[in-house]
This record gives sequence, C-alpha cells and structure tokens, in this order.
Amino acid sequence: MTTSPSHIKAAIRDAALRLGFDAVGFAKAELGADSRAHLAAYLSQGFHGDMGWLKARADQRGDPRELWPEAKTVVVLAMNYGPETDPLQSLRARDRATVSVYARGRDYHLLVKSRLKALAQAIGKIAPGELKLFVDTAPVMEKPLAQRAGIGWQGKHTNLVSRQYGSWLFLGEIYLSLDLPPDAGDSDHCGSCAACLDICPTRAFVKPYLLDARRCISYLTIEHKGHIPAALRPLMGNRIYGCDDCLAVCPWNKFARAAREPSLRAPGDPSAPHLAELADLDDAAFRKRFSGSAVKRTGRDRFLRNVLIAIGNSDDVSLLPSAVARLDDAAPLVRAMAVWALRRLATPRHFADMRTRYRPDEADEGVRAEWD
Repeated sequence: MTTSPSHIKAAIRDAALRLGFDAVGFAKAELGADSRAHLAAYLSQGFHGDMGWLKARADQRGDPRELWPEAKTVVVLAMNYGPETDPLQSLRARDRATVSVYARGRDYHLLVKSRLKALAQAIGKIAPGELKLFVDTAPVMEKPLAQRAGIGWQGKHTNLVSRQYGSWLFLGEIYLSLDLPPDAGDSDHCGSCAACLDICPTRAFVKPYLLDARRCISYLTIEHKGHIPAALRPLMGNRIYGCDDCLAVCPWNKFARAAREPSLRAPGDPSAPHLAELADLDDAAFRKRFSGSAVKRTGRDRFLRNVLIAIGNSDDVSLLPSAVARLDDAAPLVRAMAVWALRRLATPRHFADMRTRYRPDEADEGVRAEWD
C-alpha cells in the first residue's frame, strides 16, 4: 500500500484516467471568501429564479467543510463530452428541435456517478479512509473547486473553460478525509473576448461572469416550472432543452475534441428531431423515448411547453396542426403554449374560429390569458 502523499495522488490520478475520466485535479477542501461573497450577492439579487435549492443550502455550498466537516481534500474529476459537429447547426432547421449537447446521449449523472463509485473503490485500496462523492446532486460549487484544482477556469459565461477541452466538460467530485497536497490552480484566460456574452439570444448576462438565470434559455427550458415570459419566447427559436450558444462560440474550443465515451455521443440525430413528432408525445411515449436521458427530468408537460414555443417560432404553417392538436391537452401549461403557437402561425380568421371553439370552456387563467 502506498503511503507517500505524492504517490497516493499519482495512484488516484492513474486510476481515474483508466476509468475514463479525461482530467483529474486536487484541491484543498475550502473555497475563498470571494466565492462565498459572489454566491451571496447572486442569491440576494434573485438571479437564481426558481432554483430554491441554490439558496436552501448556501452555507454548505460556499464551504465544503460545512457539507462534510471531515473533508480535507477534493478530487475533481472531469469527463469530456465534446460534440462531433457544430452544435449550433440545428438552429437553422426551424421545423426541428435543438437539444443541448450534454443531453443528446446518456444521462451524464448516471455515467459519471458510476465512474465515481468505481474510483472510490480504487481509492479505498490505495489509501483507505472516509470519502464522499458528488455529481451535481449536492451543494457543491463545482466550477470554483475545479479552477482551484487546475482543471480550467470559470469563463465570462460562468461555465468552466479548459485549454485542453474547451467548454465541454462534465464534473464530479470526491471529498477525502485524507490531506493531500493540492495542484496548482488555473487562472483566467478569457482576456478581452466577449463572444459568449454577445451571442446570448436573451441577453441573460448582467455583466461578464454574472448570469441572470431568469433570462437564460437553459434555465427556462429545464428548471423553470411555469409559463415562460412572453417577451422571451420568440428569442428561444427552436431550442427545446438547454442552450449551447455561449459554450459553442468560445475560441478555446479550437482545442476541443469529440467525446471518447460512446454513451455520451448522440446516436442517430437526436439533436434535431422533428417538432411535429415531439408534439405528439403523450406521457408514456415521452418517458419511453427519453428513458436514460437527462431530458426526462423536465417531465412531459414542460417539454411540450418548450416544443410548442419552438413550433410558434418556426414560421412553418405545416406545423399548425400540431399546435391545434394540443389545444385540448390535459395539461394547462401545454394548452397555453398551443394557443400561443396557434396565434403565431394561424391567420387572424383561423385564430378567431379556434377561439370560439375552445375559449368558452377554458377555466385555467394562464390559458385564458393566451386566448385574450
């Protein structure tokens, strides 16, 4: 059994790379006062929107030892999920849907967690001791820890950027009770570039390094549970699950490479499915189609909300029957966006005819607002 801290680190790193992780870094189980202050300011301004879980355990998020007092070292693991083709290409196909790169393959939570468990077993043989593992399921400030561990830095779009992998890294962490020497942290290499800020369709960035999630398409299509503000809907285009614009334009992606993990690569062309096909999904069909995918987490109703917004943005009257078919959907959220799509695609006379047919029996306030 190895006992030297440097040998333990090397053995853990080797084990992680053998298990399929692409980058490994070590950091002290602590965060600077600047990270905690940034989090507090972010929450106080309400930029987290519906994500109450960010605020509920803010103390633990800002200090790893609040989450687990025994923590001394954080092993940060990164897995590349780089796309093989331009992720923004599907935005031009208005009758199809655009799904964020990270959700085109297998749910990364399941994959990364299984690899973390395997690495935890390996660590137990290298240096027995207490540990805890996390992958986007606990109050962990992953990106600041990753920067401290030398994996990359938080870019102006607030996501992690790597000189080796660009913007395409999944993160996971293992907290160790073992005290190991940290790696050198990374520094900011964004320079004067503002490509990620300039491309944002909804102008969600308050300033560099500060995102108002309430305007972010990723938040709106995945986290937000209610009606998406009417002013933002036309800006969403055909993005039905997440948004990659700010990631895809980062100049550091010139060093990126396609994911080597097969399950993270999209089979066929799920990144651009037909909107009409998606609008026809009932709950059982939705669950079957997206079994094992991160998309499943939104639930069918929110997913169809997004699909109908994309239909309304398509300028494609051939999709009008898909909107009409959802006017009597069981979910008010879906019915409301069917009305919105109908208003965008139908002639005034056709819309008036549909209003006469459906409006009198409508009891939901949100749907009534769309008719009116």
